[in-house]
Amino acid sequence: MLKALNTAATGMQAQQSNMEVISNNMANASTTGFKKARAEFEDLLYQTEKAPGAASGLNAVSPTGVQVGLGVKNAAVQRDHGIGSAKITDNPFDLAIQGKGFFQVVNEEGDILYTRNGEFKRDSEGKLVDKNGNRLVPEVELPSDTVDVRITSRGEIELVRDRLSKPEVIGQIELASFINPAGLKALGKNNFSPTPASGNPQRGTPGKGHFGMVAQGELEGSNVNIVEEMVNMITSQRTYETNSKVMQATDQMLQTINNLR
Repeated sequence: MLKALNTAATGMQAQQSNMEVISNNMANASTTGFKKARAEFEDLLYQTEKAPGAASGLNAVSPTGVQVGLGVKNAAVQRDHGIGSAKITDNPFDLAIQGKGFFQVVNEEGDILYTRNGEFKRDSEGKLVDKNGNRLVPEVELPSDTVDVRITSRGEIELVRDRLSKPEVIGQIELASFINPAGLKALGKNNFSPTPASGNPQRGTPGKGHFGMVAQGELEGSNVNIVEEMVNMITSQRTYETNSKVMQATDQMLQTINNLR
């Protein structure tokens, strides 16, 4: 009987983890470039009282056996790198990737981080940085006399110094991709770092090979579907309640046994 208590407890713990993942998705429904996650579960070991195929008599075997499961556990949290909906901003330093790839930024420690958030700005030196001050890689520096900036779908950065001059190319945006983007480590602040599971970064030019195009004046929104998350939340809540009912029923059964005379 105690096995039923432990099994139901693992179910409650698993749904608690599931709810934490769902709540994080819903909290980041408006976060630029956010990628939703999904909790994945697997059953635990089984107590085998009779193995399937075990002899049950003369020239007879058990067709199914007797195996009792011992619960569930959270096996993984899978991140979905599907593309989010585009948001038009008309800001010349807002960029969205239309397809595969990540922007590259370098932090103060010199580590290269990867992000889908293309909210870039100019710092005091005219260099393009993200909202945390991490500089875009390769580095792009805009002169102080820049009048207009144009970024093509191929990632070429053109600037106009005055209304009479022709656009001049001063830089090139480079993207990175991974064989298994789900294996990237989430660092917060919309940044990821590579791991042995993700593989090494493959760098290239937007629009070439498997890399997506760059759209200026747009941002990629979160790929969270609120309706889907609401359904998952209700399902998780009902499952949690059902497991608690199993614990209550098991406790009542134990009380019945204790009250036997």
